[in-house]
Amino acid sequence: MSLHDRLTEDLKSAMKSRDQLRMDVIRMIKAAVQYKEVELKQDLDDAAMSRIMTTLIKQRKEAAEQFEKGNRQDLATKERQEISIIESYLPAALSPDELARIVDAAVKESGASSLKDMGQVMKAVMAKLAGQSVDGKVVSDLVKAALQR
Repeated sequence: MSLHDRLTEDLKSAMKSRDQLRMDVIRMIKAAVQYKEVELKQDLDDAAMSRIMTTLIKQRKEAAEQFEKGNRQDLATKERQEISIIESYLPAALSPDELARIVDAAVKESGASSLKDMGQVMKAVMAKLAGQSVDGKVVSDLVKAALQR
């Protein structure tokens, strides 16, 4: 079952069970996907949909941090609940060890030796991780650490 079909089926079940938060989050995901499909004038595959959902998660994390700074714990909690629902549609995240192995392999393949080569290594690593749910900042930190050794 494609991710698109799964979202549609889950939306139907959330409507039947009157789960308002899940309905809102699924509708938000579907709207973001549809916006991108209209922009690109083509249907998106699961990998592209995963990238959109990763962006939505990043936005929710930033919003939750802002709400916590503003002492709005109720809104921060809602954002974190939305994150957990969105994450349920993404493939399992790589472990830190697997991520470190991929970064080390990319450093060796590219022959990078200093921080000046970071962009080239990042490009190679992110190409290998296409379709995976991974935080770019974590990857960046790992690449930086690998190049400083």
